[in-house]
Amino acid sequence: MKFVIPKLPFALSLFFSLSLLLVFFFAFPLTSLRRPVSSVAVVDEGIRIRQGYKSYEAYIQHQLNKTQNPKLRKVWTTRDWDRKVRVFSTFFQRLSDVGLLSNGSKALSIGARVGQEVAALRLIGVEDSIGLDLVPRPPLVVKGDFHAQPFDAETFDFEFSNVFDHALYPEKFVGEIERTLKPGGVCVIHVSLHGKTDKYSANDLYSVKPLVKLFKRSKVVEVRKIDGFGLDTEVVFRKNKD
Repeated sequence: MKFVIPKLPFALSLFFSLSLLLVFFFAFPLTSLRRPVSSVAVVDEGIRIRQGYKSYEAYIQHQLNKTQNPKLRKVWTTRDWDRKVRVFSTFFQRLSDVGLLSNGSKALSIGARVGQEVAALRLIGVEDSIGLDLVPRPPLVVKGDFHAQPFDAETFDFEFSNVFDHALYPEKFVGEIERTLKPGGVCVIHVSLHGKTDKYSANDLYSVKPLVKLFKRSKVVEVRKIDGFGLDTEVVFRKNKD
């Protein structure tokens, strides 16, 4: 005897189909389907990686859209130049005064744009200073990706950056700092903990804790509030000597 599955009424069949669709939607939201090649590598309630890049090349191009913008570069090299050099030199002079930076330090500014930070370092006497950015600006800034610094291990005594929020891979960003920093060297990071970042940011940081976790070979020296061009917190690390 042949067993025949009874046909469901159209309305009931439609109901079951919609139910299955809703279950799928909530189990696999569209954001997960559109997840970029660079999926979230850091899982912590205090940091969120922004989604939307189809590839790493798309992320780089998005960053270049800002760095290569002729109007912004004109502002950075004219109207903003003196003000930023003055403010950065104040930050660096304080670090020098408390013994975290010296005139003999070999220093790197990560994500230096047109080089204001480098000019500030040299202004206070740290002559052996260079900047790194996707777009070079000789003689202050050389070309390079902060996810893969073009420098040998243990090259620098001091590294500074205020572009942590632009890192798509925060763990690689920090890993490259610790790779190129000498044992006992100092790294200073300026971040925003209150969402004051722009459309070019690739991550949002909500506390210092996840940033500290990323530094596997360094200890926190100091955390303090600052007013740094929209960034509100300065975190200072020292790389372990052993």
